[in-house]
Amino acid sequence: MLSPSEADELIAQHLTCLPIESLPLAQCAGAVLRENVYAERDQPPFDRVTMDGIALDSRAVSEGARRLRVQALQAAGDPPLTLVGRDHCIEVMTGTALPAGCDTVVPVERITLRGREAELAQDLSVEPDQNVHHRASDTRQGNLLLAAGTRLGPPEIAIAAGAGMARIRVSSQPMLAVISTGNELVEPGEPILPHQIRRSNAYAIAAGLRLHGFQRVADDHIADDAAELRRRLKFHLETHDLLVLSGGVSMGKLDLVPKVLEELGVRCVFHKVAQRPGKPLWFGIAGSGAAVLGLPGNPVSTAVCVSRYVLPALAASQGQTPSRPERMALGAPVTSDLPLTLFLPIRIQIDDWGRSWAMPAPTHGSGDFTALAGTDGFVELPPGPHPYPKGFVTRMFRW
Repeated sequence: MLSPSEADELIAQHLTCLPIESLPLAQCAGAVLRENVYAERDQPPFDRVTMDGIALDSRAVSEGARRLRVQALQAAGDPPLTLVGRDHCIEVMTGTALPAGCDTVVPVERITLRGREAELAQDLSVEPDQNVHHRASDTRQGNLLLAAGTRLGPPEIAIAAGAGMARIRVSSQPMLAVISTGNELVEPGEPILPHQIRRSNAYAIAAGLRLHGFQRVADDHIADDAAELRRRLKFHLETHDLLVLSGGVSMGKLDLVPKVLEELGVRCVFHKVAQRPGKPLWFGIAGSGAAVLGLPGNPVSTAVCVSRYVLPALAASQGQTPSRPERMALGAPVTSDLPLTLFLPIRIQIDDWGRSWAMPAPTHGSGDFTALAGTDGFVELPPGPHPYPKGFVTRMFRW
């Protein structure tokens, strides 16, 4: 069987990059940038006042002046005025351009206005450049601000807007289909018999996808019937970029998914990974280029495989720059006798010194999805048998 890292490599090798579309900036939150963004001009584009107060020539104060005549008021967005003389000052607002002839700003809290005069506080010392954000001190015109492959969150959207980008080239949203299989599954809210179970995996998968910014998510449920599977899967392969299936990929007589996919021309890239939970994971590529990830039907297996494989695969297909794996230390010892990679649910706990620990939160098996409530994700422990002491540092994946 493959190791998880080998499965990663095969998925990355076979996924095709999604096409590019140009969207209005307001529609780009969560999208992956597919062009570089450069500074439209210096930032700030002028010497910017950072406090409400008065702008003046600091030499006037060094020469003994404590009272200055107020020449005018300059608000943010006004063209910069020119100081008429050192014995004058100009009232300024935060964000305005520093008036010509001025080199410093005294905050309003440190002055007393009497009519057209501003009196400086007696204990106030004034130096050049106080409360002035100098032009190009953040970045210069033409500098690279955002590189292609960046996922656009609120700060990145603000940067693009500041660079004058009304539209941005981003990866298209993939068309995704979440498909559960099995005769035993019953929708929430529908009458249920003692021998049936609720259809929960599909809701968890769709929630994970939408939580990470994927909105084009179709939903389907197919019974354990080869003809019906063939008909419905054929439709989804023709209309979607990625199918995420839950159930039907193990070795039972009614685990029909692999055979049906093969009949539909989907080439199996791998089946089974040396891991627990999630060992029966199936991955294949259709002739159309659509990808299929078949997840085991047990709920904990499904949840783990979504975070460990589905979400990273989608990020790669969007051209997103790979992020460094998150690592965390175990907060308690763990012993595993498995010759497989172990995915262990955890809760993040912060100690009195501000250190984060991955506290083990084991389930009663891969069907015990109720035990996942309140967990933050899972850690990946290498194949055993091994004792893993408190402090053992390993990869962590968040839900």
